[in-house]
Amino acid sequence: MVQLRKDPGHPPAMGARQIYEALREQIAGGVFGAAGRLPSSRVLAHELGVSRTTVTAAYEQLLAEGFIEVRQGSRARVAPDLAEPARRKDSPGHPPPVRLSAWGERIRRFHPAPSHAGSRLLADFRYGDMAAGDFPATLWKRAMSAALSRQPERLTYADPRGTPRLRAALQGYLWRARQLVCELDQIVIVNGSQQGLDLCARLILDPGDAFAIENPCYAMARQVLAGTGAMPVSIPVDAAGLRTEALDRVRARLAYVTPSHQFPMGGVMPVRRRQQLLDWARRNHAWVIEDDYDSEYRFDINPVPALHGLDGGDRVIYLGTLSKTLSPLLRIGYLVVPAALREAMAAAKRLADRHSPVVEQEALAALIETGAYERHVRRIRRLNGERRATLITALRRHFADRIVIEGADAGLHLVIWFRDLPRDRETALLEGAKAKGVGLHSISWLYDGTPADRPDHVGLVMGYAAVEPKLIERAVRLLAGVVETL
Repeated sequence: MVQLRKDPGHPPAMGARQIYEALREQIAGGVFGAAGRLPSSRVLAHELGVSRTTVTAAYEQLLAEGFIEVRQGSRARVAPDLAEPARRKDSPGHPPPVRLSAWGERIRRFHPAPSHAGSRLLADFRYGDMAAGDFPATLWKRAMSAALSRQPERLTYADPRGTPRLRAALQGYLWRARQLVCELDQIVIVNGSQQGLDLCARLILDPGDAFAIENPCYAMARQVLAGTGAMPVSIPVDAAGLRTEALDRVRARLAYVTPSHQFPMGGVMPVRRRQQLLDWARRNHAWVIEDDYDSEYRFDINPVPALHGLDGGDRVIYLGTLSKTLSPLLRIGYLVVPAALREAMAAAKRLADRHSPVVEQEALAALIETGAYERHVRRIRRLNGERRATLITALRRHFADRIVIEGADAGLHLVIWFRDLPRDRETALLEGAKAKGVGLHSISWLYDGTPADRPDHVGLVMGYAAVEPKLIERAVRLLAGVVETL
């Protein structure tokens, strides 16, 4: 008997397509057996209350696709070349083996990112989130409408590097904001910093190569680079960022760094270490990816020039993003690549997705050209400065010298260490806070190596850009109550 899915309150309008799909599913599931017979079109039409013509149309489609065969004077049969093992559903607990590429097998073993559960919490301190109310919705809508109203001569694929208008606007902005000087064709627009990292990884690294990376670090950077089959060489960080003296014994094709605000610890790399890093890159003919992910946010320190400017852009690939100033939902980032990589990066971007969405690029270009983008940055810098001050004050009020706060001078997050909570209480703290409606995120998964290589007490990365000040105070008070129970 053919079983059709039915809406309890509304009997379905029986159609050939619906009957065809039900029969196909049952054939694939082995309901009729190997070369088993299907009901005659007359019998099935009577059972389903439809015309014989409707059933015949369904059978004709199954025949055309090779699911059944029909002989004169006999009922339709399941095609004999559909072997029973291929149609039989796999038994529970014994899924079929999944064959993946070497890349697929590597990424499948990576530590999964923490789940996104912020909408169900009173306050979630996950880093990377932004407050919805901070987004300049009116400005963005106006810019998008203007971009859509400009009719091009034809609808065609655009330059893989990005629209000339946006690249020109970014060229001026980067000079004003980061003292970064570059040519227009060195700028490549990408779908967020993650795509930028992926393109760099595929252009530079082969299986078995080595790459140097901070420890702890942005975990998805380590994963996308290791996904190529290259081997990470973890370099420890301190209050001044990457410990560049450790590079002397490292031979690698690439180094990934966050020199202006080390993620997650917050250190700022001084000029001496920057020069050491660039000297190492020249000696090893290596490339350096400078991830400048949140350079717009400086609170207690002066702006730091980009690493890119120290070597004239010969060995440094500069990576920027709009995720921390506009929204991570927009997926807009950019690379400034050395002249030697211009053609290869443009080709890689073309193969990846042809180019990033053009209308959004034109809208962003308009905001930069008019100064609206920089005014917006100044506004949200002030708002996030207030959130930061509220969080630090609340933490010090409730925990005093029981915690150490690091990385608070810049960026959109800080790190806190609990002096009196050993690492084995981490899960209890996270689960206890979640039960109270407070989302907390451990720093431990950002470290490479075994658990023995990680700090022996609980550390948290607390992003505050998506939490309003009145909720920050309440959330820290709840957190203090959870800590007391531990």
